[in-house]
Amino acid sequence: CGLCLAHPDRPPSPVNVTVTQLKANSATVSWDVPEGDVVIGYAILQQRQDGQMQRFIREVNTTNRACVLWDLAEDADYIIQVQSIGLYGESQASKRVHFRTLKETDRLPSNSSNQGDITMEGLDKDRQLQTGEIIIIVAVLLMWAAVIALFCRQYDIIKDNDSNNNKEKTKPSSEHSTPERPSGGLLRSKKKSPSVNIIEVAPGWGCAWSQLPSHACRAWPC
Repeated sequence: CGLCLAHPDRPPSPVNVTVTQLKANSATVSWDVPEGDVVIGYAILQQRQDGQMQRFIREVNTTNRACVLWDLAEDADYIIQVQSIGLYGESQASKRVHFRTLKETDRLPSNSSNQGDITMEGLDKDRQLQTGEIIIIVAVLLMWAAVIALFCRQYDIIKDNDSNNNKEKTKPSSEHSTPERPSGGLLRSKKKSPSVNIIEVAPGWGCAWSQLPSHACRAWPC
């Protein structure tokens, strides 16, 4: 307690100490540190429950909240405690946590196959997503190609119609052309010959018909 009074800013003990990834010869221990406390390292006390082996692991200048325990005996019981290292010393040890390593035959437990299945399932899903994306891209490209082909076809039809219309406008029409007249130019209208009216009169009437023209009187002696 004298140390506690001398260094009141020592960090509190770690919490939520757990052991995961158990194997025959290794395991991973992790913990949490209360917020607001300055922690610059950690210390782990590892002890075999039968007392045959004890190990002390200490590391500073790190913010890690996990550590791998190696070179463990298979199918053995262990006890661990974790301490936080602060600027003014170490915290009290955490609660004791017990765990047991696996047997050598259990190095690949049954859940590992499930994990492999999950991994393969994830890969299959990724492949399915990639295949779906490829199908969508190909469909979009085909649709664009069809639209472009239709546009080009319509453009060719319009272009052909315009060229045909231009040819019809520039080509002279024989039906509407002015026929050439025969030599002599324009046709001249025939002059009408003067009409001669001959009236027969009986002898003795003389030329009493003053309305008769003079050449008519010559035809009949008066």
